[in-house]
Amino acid sequence: MLYLIFGVLVGVFAIFCSIKDYDWFMESRKARFIVRLLGREGARLFYIILGILIIILSLGAYASGQL
Repeated sequence: MLYLIFGVLVGVFAIFCSIKDYDWFMESRKARFIVRLLGREGARLFYIILGILIIILSLGAYASGQL
């Protein structure tokens, strides 16, 4: 259950920060590569999709009994 909550929170965090376009999130060391590769708008879309995938995978793993 803890992994489910953590996964959903991480996914929501990525989506929220991408939608709000926070500089501290997009200019972080780990996000800089994606921003350089895809541009700022592409990186925002990437992190929104990544957040959705993390949520789906967390819910799917929990539903299948993997967590």
